[in-house]
Amino acid sequence: MLAQLSAEPLAIACAVLLVGASACLMTQWMRLEVHIRKIGATRAPSVAGNPLTASIWFFSAAKAQTRNRLLDFFNGLYDAATPECPNCVGVSAMPWGRYLLTRDPEHIKVVLTTQFSDFGKGRRGGLIRPMFVKDRISDLETFEKGASAFLSKLPSSGKTVDIMDLLYRMTLDVTTDFLLGASVDSLDNPRNEFAGAFSDVQRIQMMLTTVGPFKLFVPQGRYNRGIQAIDRFIMPYIEQAMALPQDELEKLSNSDKHFTFLYSIARYTRNRRALRDQIIAVLLAGRDTTAATLSWAFYELSHFPDKYKKLRDEVLAFVGRTRTPTYEDIKEMAYMRYTLNETLRLYPAVPYNLRAALEDTTLPSTPGQPPLFVAKGDMVIYSVLAMQRRKDLYPPTSETFEDPAVFSPERWENWRPKPWQYVPFNGGPRICVGQNFAMTEMAYCMVRILQKYDRLEYRGDWHAQLHEAEIVGKPSQGVKVALYEECS
Repeated sequence: MLAQLSAEPLAIACAVLLVGASACLMTQWMRLEVHIRKIGATRAPSVAGNPLTASIWFFSAAKAQTRNRLLDFFNGLYDAATPECPNCVGVSAMPWGRYLLTRDPEHIKVVLTTQFSDFGKGRRGGLIRPMFVKDRISDLETFEKGASAFLSKLPSSGKTVDIMDLLYRMTLDVTTDFLLGASVDSLDNPRNEFAGAFSDVQRIQMMLTTVGPFKLFVPQGRYNRGIQAIDRFIMPYIEQAMALPQDELEKLSNSDKHFTFLYSIARYTRNRRALRDQIIAVLLAGRDTTAATLSWAFYELSHFPDKYKKLRDEVLAFVGRTRTPTYEDIKEMAYMRYTLNETLRLYPAVPYNLRAALEDTTLPSTPGQPPLFVAKGDMVIYSVLAMQRRKDLYPPTSETFEDPAVFSPERWENWRPKPWQYVPFNGGPRICVGQNFAMTEMAYCMVRILQKYDRLEYRGDWHAQLHEAEIVGKPSQGVKVALYEECS
């Protein structure tokens, strides 16, 4: 009886607090609704409007992520959209925040350019841009070294190989050589600690992003160990750069072969963490985006022998079977460019991205409809992958224009996408400054492979292949192929 009496005041106090908190949230919500109406805006249609439904939604997103079905999940959200707002939906996870998910090119345009200051993450291109000028990229020595090592690891003609595994190891070697002046040599050392840690960190980071406010429930021990392994590899190079006096760094010229990416940015900041973050960001772009795109390209080409032959014929017409390609050769290969563009159309390297609103703002709606309200702190998640696969953004299928779901480099011969409907390298102030480097490296590698091999055959289960969305999207099953030399 005494226990019951003593529990009653506690229960009453909890009830009062709960009612008070609910009233406070309701008051804030009503004030916000009045503000939204006052500025003539509206909310995006909601697919989850309270903490319970938001929890279920985030769990479903995580489940789709682990099953490599995130694109299906993302596209399925728009079943709940409205005709007035067909390509943007909202998830209200109060008190954890609100999320807007979009596949609308006008929204991507606004976030990346016209209202960049409302969503911006800051400019990083200034520090790294000097390393991506044409005269440095056109020096193909690093690419040749990587491609030669890659070709040496391919098995004899007709034998099965996971070309994706070798491509990831090759691009890691090329990129670390370019960034730090020393390759990690993962082609010769496939169990390299750094390579494994880098993959682990990306995979777990994507899951942490997917579950949003529930990331505390994701085990992070392996993630933290991965970060430590990355630091063990990178930090000695940073310390070496920091040991150089500022005047010595300034004397180094961009044309100096010993002038690395790290030395370039060390001239502008002596902050070790900033240097590390810049290196990892460019390493991600230089290694993963390139390797994933090449993997998808060979995956698709293995399904279309006629397109592989057409591409090889172009390569042989420009450089023959043995001549080392020049930068000018690569730039003049039109069908090579179309092949890479088409690969990036179907498989943009960074399939999902996000920006936080830095202040109250809006996103455009369909013509004649009020804009969509975005409150300060809201997260805007946009998918270039989903947007670039929207059939309604393409011309009707015809004899000269394949179904947009089909890999067809030929479509680029007479078609150009409308602005902001094809953005594999982002755009605006945050456009990828290394895109020319990546396109050159990919084309160079493809040229070297096509010079040697007459035929490509897929050895995996074509229908089992899924899009594995980490920070960079890659084939979930690897790319198991057989390459045949012409003489065989």
